[in-house]
Amino acid sequence: MSAPRSFLIIQTAFIGDVILATALIEKIHKFYPVANIDFLLRKGNEGLLVNHPYLRDVLIWNKKRDKIKNLFKLVSLVRARKYDSVINVHRFASSGLITAFSGANNKIGFDKNPWSFAFTKKVKHDLNSQLHEIDRNQKLIESLTDGERELPKLYPTQINFESVLKYKTGKYLCIAPTSVWFTKQLPPTQWIDFINAIKNQVEHIYLLGSPSDKEVCNSIVEKTANEKVINLAGELSFLESAALMKDAEMNYVNDSAPMHLASAMNAPVTAVFCSTVPAFGFGPLSDRSFIVQTPEQLSCRPCGLHGYKSCPEGHFKCATSITTVFLQNCLAT
Repeated sequence: MSAPRSFLIIQTAFIGDVILATALIEKIHKFYPVANIDFLLRKGNEGLLVNHPYLRDVLIWNKKRDKIKNLFKLVSLVRARKYDSVINVHRFASSGLITAFSGANNKIGFDKNPWSFAFTKKVKHDLNSQLHEIDRNQKLIESLTDGERELPKLYPTQINFESVLKYKTGKYLCIAPTSVWFTKQLPPTQWIDFINAIKNQVEHIYLLGSPSDKEVCNSIVEKTANEKVINLAGELSFLESAALMKDAEMNYVNDSAPMHLASAMNAPVTAVFCSTVPAFGFGPLSDRSFIVQTPEQLSCRPCGLHGYKSCPEGHFKCATSITTVFLQNCLAT
């Protein structure tokens, strides 16, 4: 059997999911260095893979405008490219449709995908397996590569590194204080207490996030007594943020996309888990990484894989019981 000449990896979920799926790019390139590798993702996430050295092309699905029309255009485009192997990391019907009608010799995906009956190979996806998500993803290509783990990786360009060089004067921390889900983020008051407690330990503290996080980050800046805090939310691209996180003394994040940015750069990271738990398989992967979570045994935790817009129990103890001492200890370690 001849070696595959072309691969398409599909992950049209969120930012963190795309970052974790980059481990498959690394693995496939390692085994098939001359093969063409393309990646399909949702519009808005393409900035993660700009100038990726191992990708030929990034295909983009616009889900917010003419979603169905664009989906069928993608089906036609994928069929026309005649991929040898399509690896679908996404577990939902839309990506399953693309995979099923791709015309690829190898149509690989998870058994939870509604279109998995049309795949040539389907792999069990079990959130109770205690495996990290990158290891669950790895099983999709195990028969084409091997069973060894490969880590996710991003590739900021020299321009990306140069654009954040002005912030790298002395010791600095990065804090990404928000999350799409309320119950996955440490409350701003606790970030403020933490920032005030460490004001003499670093020269700069940078708050990171998307444009929609700017208001929350501004309120943190205004309420802290630490004049070293600078709000960069909405100011940096994905890869610029990754380049800045790379050389930080520590990166403080929630169980959210910035945690995976740190992992992909092997940057030091402290990940705060509130309503979710590391056992779901989405913990930090950096060599120097710490997990902070409540010391209390709460019967309501975890309350879900993604969290909620508010605490279902009304007390939010999974977050409010985390003290700044836990965060400070990680900086000193």
